[in-house]
Amino acid sequence: MPEAVQARLDALRRAHYPPERNHNPAHCTLFHAVPGMVAAELASVLARLTAQTPPPRARIDRVIDLDGGTALALVSPELLDIREALADHFHGLLTGGDAVPARFHITVQNKVERRTAHILQSELATTWRATDTTIVGVAVYRVTDGQWLPAGSWRFRGSHR
Repeated sequence: MPEAVQARLDALRRAHYPPERNHNPAHCTLFHAVPGMVAAELASVLARLTAQTPPPRARIDRVIDLDGGTALALVSPELLDIREALADHFHGLLTGGDAVPARFHITVQNKVERRTAHILQSELATTWRATDTTIVGVAVYRVTDGQWLPAGSWRFRGSHR
């Protein structure tokens, strides 16, 4: 996301995500697991797709209760179209939650006691203001021994008509 929006979300995450688990910046997950055997193909598809596609418009919307955590809904029909194109391309290789339609969100707190999550949700319900933004790019990470290792990133470079 643009730097100012990213900084605001990262600050929320730093303030409320358990520090021993907070190893990544705030983000919206498109897929949880794409098989490593298609890593080169995924990179090629993302390079082509982002070169042709303008930055998707998005709205960071309402507060979501994750039971033991808190997230902000991310609404973006344009990003959903991109995700669906990728899901179609990799059809048959996606499993579990990746094989069903996405419900985009940005997690700002996770794996906390329910009461702690409800306190933050109540606070954000009164202080969070919906934010219109764009998605500036896509990043891929490889998880090895619990570590998230960057595997590539691509910026959207197409222009809106």
